[in-house]
Amino acid sequence: MTTMFRYSVFLQDPCEPGLALSPGRSVMAEPDYLDGDCDELIKPKKLINPVKTSRNHQDLHRELLMNQKRGLAPQNKPELQKVLEKRKREQVLKAQKEEQEAHKKRSDLEIELMKRQQKLEQQELEQQKNEDEQENTPEFVKMKSNLRRTKQETDGEERTT
Repeated sequence: MTTMFRYSVFLQDPCEPGLALSPGRSVMAEPDYLDGDCDELIKPKKLINPVKTSRNHQDLHRELLMNQKRGLAPQNKPELQKVLEKRKREQVLKAQKEEQEAHKKRSDLEIELMKRQQKLEQQELEQQKNEDEQENTPEFVKMKSNLRRTKQETDGEERTT
């Protein structure tokens, strides 16, 4: 209740202390030229801002509003933060280059080990392909090859004896 009293004190009309102002009515005096009885006076007009009326400004403003709606607001980072991010990126790139150079410079032993590892991998791949082919071949082909092998083994034994 005390807040209502305080509020009404602030909105009292200075000319008539008993009347309170409505919330839409202001305390400031209204200018004389609004009455319309003085036609000789030059009425002030609102000045046109050339920046806001320019086509470039309107296009830029429209683009900024669209980007803000989509969540692509421009990033206004401080200069120090930009410099620090640039240095960090440069350090990361430098570290990557050094790592690549270290990869390129290998000793003879490392080169030989790499060659042997590649050969072993190729052999494993070939063995795996052979096993896959054998699994996929029909049973009668497997039996035929087994018969040939056993025949060759028996022929080999007869020749040795």
